Amino acid sequence: MKAWGQTLDPAGTLGIRFLADPTGAFTKALDLSFDGSAIFGGDRSKRYAIVIEQGKVKSVAVEPDNTGTNVSTAEKVLGPA
Repeated sequence: MKAWGQTLDPAGTLGIRFLADPTGAFTKALDLSFDGSAIFGGDRSKRYAIVIEQGKVKSVAVEPDNTGTNVSTAEKVLGPA
């Protein structure tokens, strides 16, 4: 996540926090995990985007097939640039 953040926001000015979830605890607490054993070897996080403003969840976009990019891309969550 650190490398991704440095690549996408090298100056750290976008106001986006890049957070890792190495144990899956956050993902499981949100009920956004799925059994990916057949492909990935264990539980995985569904693909999702959460917009938080001033500490409150404004919106959540969860991919219906867990891994696609139909609803969770930046353009679809935040609108066109």
